[in-house]
Amino acid sequence: MNTRKLNLRDYILCALFAAIIAICAWISIPVLEIAFTMQTFAVCLTLGVLGGKRGTLAIICYILLGAVGVPVFAGFRGGVGVLLGVTGGYILGFLASGPVYWAVTAWLGERGKLLGMVLALLACYAFGSAWFMILYLQQGTVMGLGTVLMTCVVPYLIPDALKVALAMVLSQRLKRFADGV
Repeated sequence: MNTRKLNLRDYILCALFAAIIAICAWISIPVLEIAFTMQTFAVCLTLGVLGGKRGTLAIICYILLGAVGVPVFAGFRGGVGVLLGVTGGYILGFLASGPVYWAVTAWLGERGKLLGMVLALLACYAFGSAWFMILYLQQGTVMGLGTVLMTCVVPYLIPDALKVALAMVLSQRLKRFADGV
């Protein structure tokens, strides 16, 4: 496992990829309660190019920018209110995605990148769906797990699988630039 300290180049790459996540969040199709966005693609690309450590820092940077009000979330929104809303669990689920990817790739190396991205996406789905259920429960509406999965996960499986595949291909090509080769 690479334990080197981060340098200025690493911080610049983290900021660049936080911006890429924001731009991809703005690419949004609001057809359901939870819009189709390119955020999951950007998160997977970020992790694939930067790796677990720097990728997680980029995700944290993105979320912190949004939390303080910078309009980096889907629909050009920002603020803590978005994070506490119905889609906030999925955004916060990206925080779980980074360490999951990091752990898988630390264990399996480069050959674990695809598995890491898939498990990172599943961690995001799990966190976001649990958050969705809790919010509806607080409003007095009980939604079963099946209903939540059919609303929040199933419609996104194929598009997200395509995004993971695209992120995998692009990260293979871009990684050498992030590593300074």
